[in-house]
Amino acid sequence: MSSSRPQTILFADVSGSTRLFERKGDIEARRLIAMVLDAMSGICARHGGRVVKTIGDEIMCTFPGALNGVLAACDMQRRVGRDPEFVRESLAVRIGLHHGDALEEDGDVFGDAVNTAARMAALAKREQVVTTAATYQSLSGKVPEARSLGRARVSGKLLPIEIVDLVWQEDTSGMTLVQSSVLRQAATEEAVANRLRLRHRGNEVVLDADSPVFMMGREAGNHLVVEAEWVSRTHAQVEFKRGHFVIADRSTNGTYVRIGEDEELKLHRDELHLRKSGTISLGRAGVPDAPDLIHYEAE
Repeated sequence: MSSSRPQTILFADVSGSTRLFERKGDIEARRLIAMVLDAMSGICARHGGRVVKTIGDEIMCTFPGALNGVLAACDMQRRVGRDPEFVRESLAVRIGLHHGDALEEDGDVFGDAVNTAARMAALAKREQVVTTAATYQSLSGKVPEARSLGRARVSGKLLPIEIVDLVWQEDTSGMTLVQSSVLRQAATEEAVANRLRLRHRGNEVVLDADSPVFMMGREAGNHLVVEAEWVSRTHAQVEFKRGHFVIADRSTNGTYVRIGEDEELKLHRDELHLRKSGTISLGRAGVPDAPDLIHYEAE
């Protein structure tokens, strides 16, 4: 029997697990990861939540309300951050959550809220809790502070959405905090339309904050095609997230980016904030006036 109702979906995964397996071996690494997941499962239950499933080093939970999920996420971070064994092994967690309608079926949950929560988890870094501004704005009472992370794209949504980073640490000195009232005001104001110009072989493309992810590579299906043997089929992508344009490398040979007059940087399975103006070269170091050199300008 399927049913849909509002609930908070939370994803958390263990950061540092790959190196843990390399250093400790399979048995000990699995033991430590299981300890982290068990600790988070216990916190989930204490906040009225339910563990939907664990997959590898990731846990998925649901909560009846947004505040339950937010407080659980903060407690999860504190629990892992205070455990001497986890700290010694450089283990931490990344958490993303979102409150919305989700379809329940055979103990699992599906739908837009699940997809959005998964995207929040993907955006989170270690020791970070990321949620949507809409979820944060729905909270009442004594709630954690938050920092704005700008806007991010979520699959299935036409426009980017506002996201925030929850401040779970007790010592918040030196942090730039955003109150709920400020977030509510920002959500109602029209965002400034940042733009990025890309020029390649005489063609120009202008991206703004609402543009879909811009793909570059050797295959014809990409938005920008560079036909060269050193370029991967799907080589790199440019996306507006967290308030600025970011280029992410997905290739075998790397992506070379020069910002202004700085030295050229090589990205390999990593991402970089595109600032000012400069050049992008797919697959090999850029050569001035090379026909396949991509010029960019951030406005």
